[in-house]
Amino acid sequence: MAPLTLSPGAKVAYVVMALIALIGLADATFLTVMHLTGDDSLCGPSSGCSTVLSSTYASVGKVPTAAFGMAAYFVVFSAAICCAFGYPRVRTLLNCLVAVMFVATLGFLYLQAFVLHAYCPFCLLSAALTFLLAGLSVVTPSSR
Repeated sequence: MAPLTLSPGAKVAYVVMALIALIGLADATFLTVMHLTGDDSLCGPSSGCSTVLSSTYASVGKVPTAAFGMAAYFVVFSAAICCAFGYPRVRTLLNCLVAVMFVATLGFLYLQAFVLHAYCPFCLLSAALTFLLAGLSVVTPSSR
């Protein structure tokens, strides 16, 4: 299928989404490494990093939860780039994945606030990035 022509605003939105996803990928990679090594020294002594990253919610089996975030951000980056180049079929995947990430983020924020009573700054960064992606996903116009 040949690429479609995008409005300039849509193209910019997809490029911004790709950049946000790259930041999220770096953040999720950092969180995964912190979880696997047990080193939370970059968070500072007063943050809740160690509480959050050592909780039972920080992994599924032996896989750190942040590793799933790495995969999600990578797919969002790839899909956003495809959309920016005019391949609209990928937009459904992009929007669905961002919606799943949004719901998961709400769950993780709930756990930090009401179950663990501790906040991980890098987890909060990921939450903010996901909210930005969700907002852009909603307001980005469809292809013509």
